[in-house]
Amino acid sequence: QVQLVESGGGLVQAGGSLRLSCAASGIIFSIDAMGWYRQAPGKQRELVAGITNNGDANYSDAVKGRFTISRDNAKNTAYLQMNSLKAEDTAVYYCTANVRDSYNVLSIYWGQGTQVTVAS
Repeated sequence: QVQLVESGGGLVQAGGSLRLSCAASGIIFSIDAMGWYRQAPGKQRELVAGITNNGDANYSDAVKGRFTISRDNAKNTAYLQMNSLKAEDTAVYYCTANVRDSYNVLSIYWGQGTQVTVAS
């Protein structure tokens, strides 16, 4: 079993910054892609950013140029640096990881979510 624990959410003023962390633990042979999704009230969950185990990253148009995803493979941890935050970035942010076990079986795990609130 694998657990993803997010941290770093909170309340920030518009224009401010936050850094989210997502630490994976448990029975992990390797982690392929990791990513961040978000879900605002009344809206569908949407992809914010993803990163491969080689460090190749992709971003949604809404956050491109403001957010940066990174990861530390030795720590099984992903990060999301969020700068120039806007009120519309307010949402619950979820971490996801594609984890392989020793049998090379791929499973997708989700964190419990962390609230980010941007005050305008």
